[in-house]
Amino acid sequence: MASMTDKDYYAILEVDEGASTDEIRRAFQQKARKLHPDVNKEPDAEERFKEVSEAYAVLSDEGKRKRYNAMRSGAPFAGAGSSAAGYGYGGSPFDGGFPFGTTQSWSWSSERNSRSYRPRAGADITYVLDLDGESAAKGVRRGITYQRYATCEACAGMGSVEHVEPTTCPTCGGAGHIRVDLASIFGVGYFDVTCPECEGTGQIVADPCVSCGGSGRVLTATELVLEVPAHAHDGDVVRAKGKGNAGTNGRESGDFVCEIHVAEERLSREQEGGIRLAGVGIPMLLLGLIGAQRSGVTAIIGAVMVAVGLAITIRCGVHPNMRWLRSAGAALVGGAVSGIVITLLLSFLISGIFAYPVSFLILLILFFILSVRRPR
Repeated sequence: MASMTDKDYYAILEVDEGASTDEIRRAFQQKARKLHPDVNKEPDAEERFKEVSEAYAVLSDEGKRKRYNAMRSGAPFAGAGSSAAGYGYGGSPFDGGFPFGTTQSWSWSSERNSRSYRPRAGADITYVLDLDGESAAKGVRRGITYQRYATCEACAGMGSVEHVEPTTCPTCGGAGHIRVDLASIFGVGYFDVTCPECEGTGQIVADPCVSCGGSGRVLTATELVLEVPAHAHDGDVVRAKGKGNAGTNGRESGDFVCEIHVAEERLSREQEGGIRLAGVGIPMLLLGLIGAQRSGVTAIIGAVMVAVGLAITIRCGVHPNMRWLRSAGAALVGGAVSGIVITLLLSFLISGIFAYPVSFLILLILFFILSVRRPR
């Protein structure tokens, strides 16, 4: 969601910055009649209606409009003085609008220009490390450089240098939304739009830190020395506590999570498909070997599946270690379960209820449905 200062409300309503309140109201009425979801069925009509409603909610109110203009201008003391108390900031020199648009280098830029106070725990960062069997067995020590959101040192992650606690949003009064009266357009009704300044939280950072823009974290490059212990296996996880993305506004950081991939212990897509195909064919082959009624074709189909599946697997390479064999066994069992269902249904069909061509067609359909590779 774009912040309040990222939007040009005058351009949205197509009015000049010096437009009167009546001109702003007429512009909104004209656009709202065209974009109301009950009238306009275009896919983006609802979003555009919310956008013009938000623009009108801010520009039609003299206090909100002054505040919006001050924040857009980037004047750090705009709106201070006699009007500062009305905004509930207790006379801070930053009252009435802090410059959001400060441009920093990539490593010290805020993630967004927003005064919203939105404390959230940081997300984990997942990293995949490919190792060969020898390295996994001995253990390795790897240096990794990656980008993450780190706690802002200037404000200690709080988002503000001067104020530790958040402030009630002056634009919505803490409600998190602004109500737009539609009575002048449609005769009755109102519309609530999410407050563009606090983004629905009802609270803002009073004087946003210039380094992080109020979020309490900055994008930076981080170096980490990762210790992979000896005897690591495919699928193991090495976790570095607190080395993930920092939380916003003082919340805890996530972890750096390294997933170990060992090629010799993993089934490739082709290998898994081949083993599952062989698993599907085994029950069909057994049905033919026990001499069931009219099972010759079934046995042939089963034998072909087993042969093709094994050929695919062998061509892609066989790794006789416990992890690989365990994964192969799971794929084989999964294919065999599908094969049993097909075999039982085929046995039922070829008993005379349906003609042979129909049975064979159903067999093929079931085979393609049940042998589709399941996601990991």
